[in-house]
Amino acid sequence: MLYKLLHFPAKLALLIWCRYLRINKKEILNADGPLLIAANHPNSFLDAILLCSLFKRPLYSLARGDAFKNAFIHKLFYSLNMFPVYRVSEGVENLEENYKTFDECIEVFKKNGIVLIFSEGKCINEWHLRPLKKGTARLAITAWEQGIPLKVIPLGINYQSFISFGKNVFLNFGNFISQHDIPFAETESSGNKIQLFNITLKTALQKLVLEIDINNSAVLKSTFQKNISLIKKFLLAIPAIAGYILHAPLYVPVQKFALKKFGKIDHYDSVTVALLFIIYPFYLIAVAIITCYFFGIWWPAVFLILPFCAWSYVQIKKQF
Repeated sequence: MLYKLLHFPAKLALLIWCRYLRINKKEILNADGPLLIAANHPNSFLDAILLCSLFKRPLYSLARGDAFKNAFIHKLFYSLNMFPVYRVSEGVENLEENYKTFDECIEVFKKNGIVLIFSEGKCINEWHLRPLKKGTARLAITAWEQGIPLKVIPLGINYQSFISFGKNVFLNFGNFISQHDIPFAETESSGNKIQLFNITLKTALQKLVLEIDINNSAVLKSTFQKNISLIKKFLLAIPAIAGYILHAPLYVPVQKFALKKFGKIDHYDSVTVALLFIIYPFYLIAVAIITCYFFGIWWPAVFLILPFCAWSYVQIKKQF
């Protein structure tokens, strides 16, 4: 229920959070299941928020198990279609819970649903494909062994930046992988099946995930730079300035909090966007109340003008 309530607002927020979103195969966003999205994982839970807001059908995503420790958070995450996956580092005693999560994913597939899994297992802010874990292979193979006609879609998620607000994002989808695309022998051991699957998936992802040295600013700029016309800059200049001024009282404290708590690594970007998403409606209401006090009936315009000004600033702000 909560997932459905947040889907549309998240889609609207995406218009402000992203300056430019390039998707090579937009038709996949309307895909039916059973489908397993096998993606890289460069930007913490923002990767899942991005995809959940874009796909037409609900996504069920797998997240790190230690985030589910609190009972309230556990219920909240489940209402957002999130299932826990535990690593050895999070306690060997919790690994049994992964069987429950896999069973829940299989039930999603049986209902022609879609599951999102981050095949590298761990988030690191970089433009690089890391070694794949076994979870994606095990989940796909289990579904195939139960006769489920599951398809796997490789996805490369590529961000212009991991610290700036209003960024360019490239989503590169590969070709569907079905059971017939992997040369399993009937007598193949479980370990060999996993290895063959990961070789196939890795080969696909290597074509989709950009490989850029984190210190090579020239390549980053040439790859992600989005040209903005002078006419667009001229038309949006005044609302952009207004957007910067009007949103600074909100953005600056949130940014400072995220920096102090996490630094400019891994979770910073996700936490910043999530906090802004939660707080922004209340900020708009506060500005609307102030506007009503001083300008009377013009207060409803706040809910259109402020988001437009924020969008305008994102469109023409400095990219690098």
